[in-house]
Amino acid sequence: MNTCVSPIAEHLPPRLRVPAAGLASPRRRVLAVGLIGPGRVGSALLDQLRAAQARLARDSGLVLTLCGVVASKRMWMDCDDTELNGRLGGAQTWRPSDLDAFAAHVAGNEGRHALLIDCSANDDVAAHYPRWLAAGLHVVTPNKLAGSGPLARWQAIRAACSGGARFRYEATVCAGLPVVQTLRDLLDTGDELLAVEGMFSGSLAWLCNRHDGAQPFSALLREARDLGYTEPDPRDDLSGTDVARKLVILAREAGWPLSMEDVAVESLVPPALADLPLEACMQRWAELDAPMAARLAAAKASGGVLRHVAHLDRQGRASVRLKVLPAAHAFAHSRLTDNVVQFTTRRYCDNPLLVQGPGAGPEVTAAGVFADLLRIAESLEARA
Repeated sequence: MNTCVSPIAEHLPPRLRVPAAGLASPRRRVLAVGLIGPGRVGSALLDQLRAAQARLARDSGLVLTLCGVVASKRMWMDCDDTELNGRLGGAQTWRPSDLDAFAAHVAGNEGRHALLIDCSANDDVAAHYPRWLAAGLHVVTPNKLAGSGPLARWQAIRAACSGGARFRYEATVCAGLPVVQTLRDLLDTGDELLAVEGMFSGSLAWLCNRHDGAQPFSALLREARDLGYTEPDPRDDLSGTDVARKLVILAREAGWPLSMEDVAVESLVPPALADLPLEACMQRWAELDAPMAARLAAAKASGGVLRHVAHLDRQGRASVRLKVLPAAHAFAHSRLTDNVVQFTTRRYCDNPLLVQGPGAGPEVTAAGVFADLLRIAESLEARA
């Protein structure tokens, strides 16, 4: 397949062209962007990029140019379709998906700054990161499979960044909350991580907060999925796998070689539902109601609350499970989809550092990805 390489700005529709004032900025930086995965998060991100594009060009001299979008089976290029931004999903010209050809198109042939955003949840896409980074492409992602996948691949990703390309993944842990950045700042300033504890699942936080016995747990689960709070398959949340991935990502950020098999995980999915196709499983969600009602009753009897908690200590002991916490516990006062992450460090020992806020939903996740993009853009060399 031949990739199309042509000046990006010429093909942008008039409403997306950068104002002349932005082009005249002494700090003018042009960043070519390609998006992989135009699902709920990816689509929300495209909306946010469009809304901010003119303001960033005018106020910061940052010219964002969307070069293309890749879905699971097809991709759209800006040189094929000048209305790419406004007609996503109904593009008049599309090609079969080819990740390598797409990356080459975004990179271009004139040494421009280029960045790929992976909003998929695809392991095959994550496997491309080392090659893209080694080629000088920046990568931003909410895809947890890179940071929590095989340790050797994670090490290859980090090694590939030695050439100057940057890899950011804040949204892999708590959507738009600055959790990875907070940990990075602690470590970079000489602090030492002793333990991490937290509620890392916005969907499970929402379910625990709403599950008061007034409605069956299965009804709440359907509502959470409809609201976009859960993973596409809610068993990824209920099984604890998604939370375990986040714990592994933070451990590796701290330099601890943790892997998924090192985390003791309590699954809330009955064994009979674990291997069913998604649609068949959804029809049997009522089987969750009785065991969850029993857990709730036990928590109330002890004067506590149910919370889904992950824990990691400096010895590498890691766990993810549903716990009964006393009503006075900091995690007992979370709201809606709040994530709460508690860092115990050498400096924050007697009174651990907490980061808290909404941790689920396409908009806040997309905002976390957008913030990572802007951090990379801020470091780019200004070019006339």
